[in-house]
Amino acid sequence: MKLSDYLLMEPRYKWADENGNFIKPTLGQIFSEYFYRINIFRDKRNWFPLYAWLLVLLLMPAFLLLIIKYLSIGNALIAFVYGMVIMGSHGTMWYHRYSTHSAFTFKNKFWKFISQHLVIKVIPEELYVVSHHIHHEKSDKPGDPYNAFGGFFYCFLADTNHQLMNRELSEVDYNVAKKNIAHTGSIINTYEQYLKYGTIAHPLYIFLSTFLNWAFWGTVFYFLGEWVGNKGGGIGMLCAIFGGTFLWAVGVRTFNYEGHGKGKGKKGWGDSDYNRSDYSINQVWAGYVAGEWHNNHHLFATSARSGFLPYQLDLPWLYVQLLYKLGGITEFRDNKKQFIEKYVEPYKIEHKFIESSALPPDISGV
Repeated sequence: MKLSDYLLMEPRYKWADENGNFIKPTLGQIFSEYFYRINIFRDKRNWFPLYAWLLVLLLMPAFLLLIIKYLSIGNALIAFVYGMVIMGSHGTMWYHRYSTHSAFTFKNKFWKFISQHLVIKVIPEELYVVSHHIHHEKSDKPGDPYNAFGGFFYCFLADTNHQLMNRELSEVDYNVAKKNIAHTGSIINTYEQYLKYGTIAHPLYIFLSTFLNWAFWGTVFYFLGEWVGNKGGGIGMLCAIFGGTFLWAVGVRTFNYEGHGKGKGKKGWGDSDYNRSDYSINQVWAGYVAGEWHNNHHLFATSARSGFLPYQLDLPWLYVQLLYKLGGITEFRDNKKQFIEKYVEPYKIEHKFIESSALPPDISGV
């Protein structure tokens, strides 16, 4: 077996049956697994998934206060832009293109730190990065941690049910696995600490990086709100910003279900979905607010740009270009030329859409 076959902790309902067919769990099984994995009384190493969801719960009061007490056109606009556009684009830039795929290189730790903490921190890098490599290797197949064929909640609760790293790796395997996030600046556990805590990143680092990040941005936005004079002043601004962050924290957990055809084995099949090897699709909403042109990304995962076509706005790519001009990024990969040559030009020559008969095989039961 390859390390990728057992790098993640398999759910109790298994990835596949004895014949290798994908197992779609019941809703009861999904929620049972969720509560099983956040139960710190059963296993103290469950602190990690519990912590990730506690951050979401801590953001909820800000969202509720925004709706109940501080709602105004200005605050609603702030929450929307910050949560959907700024948080979304940063997530694509930091977690997706840099932390997972190393699509570009920072000049030094200063620029990396600034880019990492440009927004309110909600997701520990480890929770996203390790599993996302598996997603690309096993996209829409058994073992894909957010396989859309499992249904909405299969994907929505994937960070707890499917994305946690195997806690019983050998020391040799752990030394390989930890390289997944070593470049992100995380303080890495020794093998003995990994066995104790169940994570690659040290818990103290995870706690402090989040606490200091929230404290800094909370202070900045409070005084900004007092200065701007929006409804509720500093408190109103905090509710708008942290409320918008709550929307992103919930929304990002729905993305892969939507971004892979909702588990119905369907694609957009328009003239921009050139990747036919899986069910990823380019979505206009995710593309414009977060630069997440997902079908393109599955063709060229390590590219710092995924908005390859003229109308495909890519805000994370613009950030990379800005830092490159400022000297904060020294190199990057851009596969637009390869995309045009390999997919767009042949398509133009054919002068027709690919017929529905060219659909990839039904792999929902694989």
